[in-house]
Amino acid sequence: MQRTPAPVLALAALSLATAVTITGSALAAGPPAPPPPPPVGVSQVRMAPVTSSSQYIGRIQAIDRVALVPRVTAYLEKRLFDEGSEVKKGDLLYVLEQGPFQAEVLAQQGTLAQAQATVLNARVNFGRQKALLSTPAGQKQAYDNAAATAQTGAGSVLTAQGNLQSAQIQLAYTEIRAPVDGRITETSVNQGNVVSPSSGTLATIVTQDPMYVEFPAASRDVLTLQKKYGSIGGLSKATIKIQLSDGTTYDQNASLDYVAPTVSNQTDTITLRATVANPKRGETGAGVSTRQLVDGEFVTVTVQDPNPVEQMIIPRASVLSDQQGDYVFTLDAQHKVVRTNLKLGQSTGADTVVLSGLKQGQDIVVDGIQKIHDGEQVVPEAPQAVVPDPGQEAPAAHAQSNQAGAAQATKNQAAATQGSPSPGATPGQR
Repeated sequence: MQRTPAPVLALAALSLATAVTITGSALAAGPPAPPPPPPVGVSQVRMAPVTSSSQYIGRIQAIDRVALVPRVTAYLEKRLFDEGSEVKKGDLLYVLEQGPFQAEVLAQQGTLAQAQATVLNARVNFGRQKALLSTPAGQKQAYDNAAATAQTGAGSVLTAQGNLQSAQIQLAYTEIRAPVDGRITETSVNQGNVVSPSSGTLATIVTQDPMYVEFPAASRDVLTLQKKYGSIGGLSKATIKIQLSDGTTYDQNASLDYVAPTVSNQTDTITLRATVANPKRGETGAGVSTRQLVDGEFVTVTVQDPNPVEQMIIPRASVLSDQQGDYVFTLDAQHKVVRTNLKLGQSTGADTVVLSGLKQGQDIVVDGIQKIHDGEQVVPEAPQAVVPDPGQEAPAAHAQSNQAGAAQATKNQAAATQGSPSPGATPGQR
């Protein structure tokens, strides 16, 4: 029978004794203590002047929208613009076939010349008969005929002049020019086709600056706005801001210039219209000017109240939402978390207006919301002490915190190796 060496038996006995000692110490220490209350950032409900506003869905509209329609029947010979570009009033856009109209002008000029010659001859004859009337050779009948011929010739001249002017107008219609400044659409008829007044629109010019923004407002809202602005000059003094479809606020304020005189029977709304500048922002590679507002675009219209009003506000970061609605976590006198439902008003930057549910000076949790629950005990701190703003955390303090944590971890590891509690450890820690 092989014997176990004495040194091995001694080492086993020592290990068993150590294990028994550690187990006994752990049992004597009792169960682990609960974790300390978590720190949370706390802010107070405060009163502040807030400029109230009302928002509506509106649409951008061009002030002028002109359809270019041919006024004579002819071949389309030239198109002198780039589709989608901006044109100026008077710019030549289309040229129609001019030959037949030029020939008609020449023919009418000849007719006019003949009429003028006839009138000249009639006037000379009338003068001669008038001179002979007082002599024995004069005849009353010849005088009357000469006077009638002169008057008839004058009428023929007027008719010829009218026909010539009509021919010149028809010739002018072969050149289609821009009646307004604006941006032109694509052409609907290519060169070489015959166009006429019945062939439809060749292209459309849409004015660009300024633009209209139209929006419907509930009739009760319009009455409220009229009361608010009645003492300062009416709705034309209202501050109107526009929010674009990407969420950005347009850098030009609009000026209200029209309120519809009737209320819609279907929606009980009144149409309001404001004018807003739409300056150039640059040009594309094709030479097309770029502007932020586009005809037909949907926007959000904000009508601000003339004077700010003291209202209760809280940080928007403190607000949570679920199926029951909006709520925040408040703290009672014992620093316990309490869910508090509330009704919110409009948002103003990083804050939001509270209509009901809170009181001025009440403590609400702003930072650390995700790690707490209703009824939990917490340690209130300043918000920046829990979740500092990005880029504002002090590097030195952050480094000291890391060093302190590393030092504590080293102490705990050494204490565990030696089988004794580490300094500052809670009961049950080894």
